[in-house]
Amino acid sequence: MMALTGIVFAMAFVMVQFSAIAYSPRLVLWFARDRMLFHALGAFMATFVYALFTLAWVDRGGSARVPVFSMLLVGIMIIVSMLMFARLMQRLGDLQIGNVLHLVGDRGRAVIGEMFRRLDDASVARHVPESAVRMAQSGRSTQAVKYFGKPRTIAKVDVEALVVLAQRSGGTIVMACAVGDTLVEGAALLHVHGSGAPLPEDALRRAVHLERERTFEQDPKYPIRLLVDIAIKALSPAINDPTTAVQTIDQLEDLLRRLGAAELDGGRVVDESGALRLVFPTPTWEDYLTLAFDEIRHFGSSSVQVMRRMRSALVGLDV
Repeated sequence: MMALTGIVFAMAFVMVQFSAIAYSPRLVLWFARDRMLFHALGAFMATFVYALFTLAWVDRGGSARVPVFSMLLVGIMIIVSMLMFARLMQRLGDLQIGNVLHLVGDRGRAVIGEMFRRLDDASVARHVPESAVRMAQSGRSTQAVKYFGKPRTIAKVDVEALVVLAQRSGGTIVMACAVGDTLVEGAALLHVHGSGAPLPEDALRRAVHLERERTFEQDPKYPIRLLVDIAIKALSPAINDPTTAVQTIDQLEDLLRRLGAAELDGGRVVDESGALRLVFPTPTWEDYLTLAFDEIRHFGSSSVQVMRRMRSALVGLDV
């Protein structure tokens, strides 16, 4: 069991390391933290440890017999370990480039659908006049919340909690940073305008969830960023694989089509009375388009098939 455990996980870590070179280090962390990897390790180690301790207790009383229960339990644990091994090998097969692209694309499609559904449920005011937004932002800032600490990335914003806080004080909360932005020491996190009394800073900070790195949640730009990283790495002279870049553009075009069909100006939230309570930055269509194609166009300008596929994507998007 220990020899098999060593072989299996040495193979797994080699494949993950290879993926870090071929794809993106940020993507590899996603695979390395897969629960299946740790569950398989636990099953293998549990089988070994239980069998070892059972062997140490066999025949301690001179019975010259092995307990039937122990034999059955070890047999069941070995079968479970083999099933976990087969499942782990299947998951490692997902590291093939085609599977990786589809996996990132699927996560991107899920994020887009979930994010805009949540915004719809949060009473997003999609047609608030710009004058009303500018008036809310130009009003006297009654409170400013800054970030202090190590660099962290905004992973999620609790829209409902911020709206409740703003409604309680009769003001408007204006986020200074968007989901996916990195905060550094002294960076402005948000401003409160028109509030009758200061809001509790602890509650405001808790509504903005920070992580060490970007996540897929509430961040449609992140899957696009990962796909672009894979494409430009494939176009590097060391790898020189334009076909992978073309496959990446397939996924990018699908994500952009879904974003183009959504209402992107959803960074304004009102309460039940229709009063503007929350304003937060959201990417525009030009932001998504620039992120998806500018770097690939730069690094793949000498590849005929990449340029042909990118032109086809732009025509399909009616850009």
